[in-house]
Amino acid sequence: MTGTPSVSTRLWLRAPLAILAEDAGGGIVVEGSRIVELVASGGQPSSPVDETFDAARHVVLPGLVNTHHHFFQTLTRAHPLAINKPLFPWLKALYTVWDKLTPEAFRLATRLAYTELLLSGCTTAGDHHYLFPKGLEQAVDIQAEEARALGIRAVITRGSMSLSERDGGLPPECLTQDDDTILEDSERVLRLFHDTAPGAMVQIGLAPCSPFNVTKRLMRESAALAERHDCRLHTHLGETLDEDRYCLELFGQRPVEYLEEVGWMTGRTWLAHGIHFTTDEIARLGRAGVGVCHCPTSNMTLASGQCRTCELEAAGSPVGLGVDGSASNDSSNLMEGVRHALMINRLTYGAEAVSHRDALRWATEGSARCLGRSDIGRIAAGCEADLALFTLDELRFSGAHDPLAALVLCGAHRADRVMVAGRWRVLDGRPLGSETGRLREEHSRLARHLFGTV
Repeated sequence: MTGTPSVSTRLWLRAPLAILAEDAGGGIVVEGSRIVELVASGGQPSSPVDETFDAARHVVLPGLVNTHHHFFQTLTRAHPLAINKPLFPWLKALYTVWDKLTPEAFRLATRLAYTELLLSGCTTAGDHHYLFPKGLEQAVDIQAEEARALGIRAVITRGSMSLSERDGGLPPECLTQDDDTILEDSERVLRLFHDTAPGAMVQIGLAPCSPFNVTKRLMRESAALAERHDCRLHTHLGETLDEDRYCLELFGQRPVEYLEEVGWMTGRTWLAHGIHFTTDEIARLGRAGVGVCHCPTSNMTLASGQCRTCELEAAGSPVGLGVDGSASNDSSNLMEGVRHALMINRLTYGAEAVSHRDALRWATEGSARCLGRSDIGRIAAGCEADLALFTLDELRFSGAHDPLAALVLCGAHRADRVMVAGRWRVLDGRPLGSETGRLREEHSRLARHLFGTV
């Protein structure tokens, strides 16, 4: 009957093998898009349920939250022009091929990245898209459409580059836009897609690419626009020593000083990489509540350095995780990134200083804090039912005694089931609504055609 509210099904995920939540050994109850109850070990839900899923084989995590990526780069993985280069030469090499990006290729790159992330247990996918060559002006629209089709939660940052080589920047002119065009389109996509309500499935952030690719005016006006629309701000900062030298030569100040000058030293901001900060800069970032997305795999691939995660957290900065671009990571696997985060941070701080729970926390609750969200990243009553369920049925886990630690230490990389907003999106290791064989074939064909070297 029209107007009659639908009745939400109550689903009990019963007695998991292990769960990353306190007092939930008996599982959790999901109703609609949210977790409504945690069940103690040996207990029963407080009221009847409609369905029960036996989770005895599964280790249950909050859905992982990716806070930095470049989806289009899935098309140029392990590209011969860029292999074995540090960041600046790597960028300059790939700028010469990225100008060939078409809307069709971008759509497939986006679909593939979302699918890879889902399969790794990621339920919220952040992307930083900053390339808008002629014909790709609707890139953000494509990403929003693809997220909705797959049912993944998305935080899409409208990136930008406005300083070309001619203006003292790094990219060629064909990959840049002028400030007015960028600001106009930023406002357009905010009005179309940005949802500030709890449980939002699509949100928009503003993300000028980096200090060496945009004007001060664009940085300042993006900050003002973010205030008006209550959205987040994102950029690359502190990634390499080359960046420090560039900012000193161009602006006469270090990147964090520049950030403060343009009005970005705020809890609305989260930064990608955040490696080369001084102790004083870390304290300033922490006081302002600026978040940092740690990208361990990319940082190791490009030999950019080691993020001072523990000091940043101690200072007050939220720390999250990101896979970064699939040409500097060559993968879109956030669970793999959790393991890498554990390893590189143990190398930095020592074996006793960083645990598997720290790395998992960065990928869940820490990432959610970077995005300004308290409704995701945790298994708790009232939070969104975003969940990643892993089995320990592979040989790599045989002999493991602590299931949660085993996921990280033994190298889990693919979830068996993934739930987003109370709905299964991956079942038996397969994404619903995506034919992976066909996707790989079409994506590979376009990658070879547009970006191949032979």
